[in-house]
Amino acid sequence: MTIETASAAPPKESDFVQRQAVTLYDQHPLTLASGRTIGPVTVTFQTYGDLSPNRDNAIFVCHALTGDAHVAGRHHPDDRKSGWWDAFVGPGKALDTNRYFVICANVLGGCQGTTGPTSINPETGVPWGPDFPFITVSDIVTVHKALVDHLGIERLLAAIGGSLGGMQVLEWAARYPDSLASAIVLAAGAKLNAQGIAFNAVGRRAIYADPAFKSGHYYGDGEAPRFGLALARMIAHITYLSEQSIELKFGRKLQHSDELTYDLAKETEFQIESYLHYQGKQFVERFDANSYLLVTRAMDYFDLIESRGSIASALGKTDARFLVVAYTTDWLFPTQQSREIVRSLMETGRDVSFAELDSPYGHDAFLIDSELPMLDRLVTPFLETTYRSKVEGRRSNSS
Repeated sequence: MTIETASAAPPKESDFVQRQAVTLYDQHPLTLASGRTIGPVTVTFQTYGDLSPNRDNAIFVCHALTGDAHVAGRHHPDDRKSGWWDAFVGPGKALDTNRYFVICANVLGGCQGTTGPTSINPETGVPWGPDFPFITVSDIVTVHKALVDHLGIERLLAAIGGSLGGMQVLEWAARYPDSLASAIVLAAGAKLNAQGIAFNAVGRRAIYADPAFKSGHYYGDGEAPRFGLALARMIAHITYLSEQSIELKFGRKLQHSDELTYDLAKETEFQIESYLHYQGKQFVERFDANSYLLVTRAMDYFDLIESRGSIASALGKTDARFLVVAYTTDWLFPTQQSREIVRSLMETGRDVSFAELDSPYGHDAFLIDSELPMLDRLVTPFLETTYRSKVEGRRSNSS
C-alpha cells in the first residue's frame, strides 16, 4: 500500500511583501527643525492587509533605532529571515492584517531606502554623506505623516512603536493630535536619560575614531568604517539586554575550550564576547555609519517636554486612547519613565492603560518572539476596543 502525503503548496507571488517608495516634498522642500531644508524626499515603506473603504483601519508601525520598513513577511523565497516583527504582524496575529491595514516606513536619515546619507544629493550628484542635514524625531514624524496623507488616510486607528519608535508615537500624538485614534508606546520615555545619551556618545566616538571613517566621506571605492560601526553596535547591544538575560544565556561560559588561555590576543574567550562580536559583524552588513550617527543624535535630542512645558501639555490636546507598556528589566527606559507618561495622561483625563510586563530580556523584550504573547494579550483587545469606540462610534455619530 502506498501512502501519499500532501506537500505544501509552493508560495505564490502574493505571499511575499513588496517594497514601495514614494517621492514627497518634490514641489516644496521640507523645512527641518534645524531650519535647513531638504527635498525631494524618497520614503520607502511596506504595507500589509487592505485599507478599508472608509480608510479607518490603518495602523502605523514606528520602527526602532536600527529597524526598517520590513516589519513582517519575506520579499522572496530565498530570504533567510522574515521581517523583524513577523510574529506580531500578519493574519490572525496581534496586528491582524485580516482586519487592519499595517504600514511601516524607513525613517528619514535611514539607510534602507528612505532619503539619507547614502542617497544622492541632487545638488552635487554624489552621496550626501556627512553633509546630510541634522534630523530630529519631529522631522521623522513629519515625513511619515506626509506619507500617511499621501495614502489618503486622515486618521490612523493606531500608531505603535518601541524605543525610538515609541518616541515617534509620542511625538505624533503631540504634533498631530487629531490624526490618531490610539497610541501604543512600548519601552520608551518622554526623553532619553543621561545614561542612554552616554552610551550613544561612546558608540559615535567609536565610529569617529575608525581611520576608515574619513570624516564621513567613505563612499565609493574606499573601505567603510566597519570596525567602528561594529564596535558601536556592540556597545549599544549591551544596553538592550539585562544582567539577568546575559547571565541566563552566557554566564562565564568559555567559547572554545574548558580552560582559560591566559592569552591577551584572544578577543573571544568568553561566549558573551563572541556573541557581541557576532552582533557587530552582522550589523555592518546592513547599516550605514553616517545614518547611525544621525539617528542616535535624533534620539538624544528628543524631549517631549522641552518646548511644550510638560508631558500633560504635550499630550493633552489629543483624544487618542493610550496603551503604555514597560518591562521590569529594561534599564535603558526604566518603568518610572512610563509611569511618568501615564500619570500625566491621567491628569489630563486621557483614556490610558498601563502594564509593566515581567521579562528577563531587558529593553529588547518587545522584539523577542517568546515575549510577544504577553504583549499580544494587551494589544489585541486594546485595538478592538479602540475600533469599536473610536471608529464605529464616529460612523454612528456621522450617519
